[in-house]
Amino acid sequence: MSLTQFSVDDGPHNMDGLRLCAQDGTEPVEAFIGRKVMDIWTESVEHRGGRQSLFRNQYNALGKLNLAAIERIVSAKYQRGATFNRQHPFVEVLVSDIMESGEVLNLSELVREPLPPAFHRLA
Repeated sequence: MSLTQFSVDDGPHNMDGLRLCAQDGTEPVEAFIGRKVMDIWTESVEHRGGRQSLFRNQYNALGKLNLAAIERIVSAKYQRGATFNRQHPFVEVLVSDIMESGEVLNLSELVREPLPPAFHRLA
């Protein structure tokens, strides 16, 4: 029950978050971290006041940079089996899984583009 061949799916898909692919022997396994979960994880490291959601290219880049940490989180949840993963072999990583793991997100290569004025809230 060991996952191998982890990779970030940066191809076209309509999931709003980080999609990962892995293998359990010959069985494909899909893992997913929603954009909001990635936002919370990122914000917990950045300690920024204003919330700015990540864009696909940003969370894909973060996924690639932090693949080893994400692999450990996904593998730990996957190894719990179908009892803890209703959609087994699909693994959805939640904020609680990340916090329980204690994994730290490396944001050293995160580039935040300034938002256009139309995106800023008026007080």
